Order: sequence, then structure tokens, then C-alpha cells
Amino acid sequence: MIIIYHDVGGTHSTAVAANIHINNLPIDKVPDKNEILSLPTFDKIQKSQLGHLLYIGEDEFGFKVYTLGRKYKPNFVIPAMVDSFNIAGIKAEELYIVDTHPAVNIWMKIGGFSSRRLNLVTFGRPIVTYGTLKTYKNIAAIVRGVKETIKKGRVTKKN
Repeated sequence: MIIIYHDVGGTHSTAVAANIHINNLPIDKVPDKNEILSLPTFDKIQKSQLGHLLYIGEDEFGFKVYTLGRKYKPNFVIPAMVDSFNIAGIKAEELYIVDTHPAVNIWMKIGGFSSRRLNLVTFGRPIVTYGTLKTYKNIAAIVRGVKETIKKGRVTKKN
């Protein structure tokens, strides 16, 4: 099984979700801002990394966890990605593709745009971090749902 958390930029909600998933961040409480800021990919994805799968780690089930920044075209990017995996011999049912964008709030949008798009990192990063902490429980709920689905055996590890 390959788990891919995706959203527009792939650097905020996805980074947090993937790190919750691999137990680098707590699922049951909001961490402090330094824990968020210390993540290798939080608010650090460059434009050249958009559209690429970024390996975050392996979970307790032995599944590999990735993030993806797919801009505003999930209807094009996700099917193309699934097709690419199929061509490589990995079936769609071996992929668990999770959109974290529903957890993104206005603070994350303003801060993320300022930091990543306008390159105003000192202005935008504190705002996106604040927004991330405000919605952390929503991101954790997405991850909790993924893990519950895995535990119930709705998805299985490829041997």
C-alpha cells in the first residue's frame, strides 16, 4: 500500500497529515509550533517540487507515506498519477490517495500564499503555522479516518 496525502501546495496540510500518519506528530493533541516548524517539508516545498511525490516515511503497518502538491487540478493530476502507477504494475487498489485540502483554513491560505508564492517567508510562515495549529484537529481527523480504514482491513498491504 502506498498512501499519498495531497493538496494544492503539498507543503502545509499534507506535511502535517503525513507526519501524523507516521507518528512523527501526535494524533491526539495539538503540538507546539516548533514541532510543526521542524518538519522537513513544512512550508519548505519549492516550485520545482510541485507535482512530485515526496517520501515522508513508513507507517506502523509497513505502508509508505508520500505527499503531493498538485496545484488546482486534482481532476487531472490524480488520474494521471493512478495511470502511471498502473503502468508501473501497481494497481489502483494498492494506492490510498487522500485530499487534505478540506482541512485548510483561511490563515493557511493567506500564510501559504505569502510564504511560498510571494516568497515573503518571514511574513507568511507565522501565519500559516498559526492556521495549521488552529485546524490541526481537522487534519488529525483525516489521518484518523485513513488509519481506521486500514485497521478495518478495507485496504491491504501488498506482499
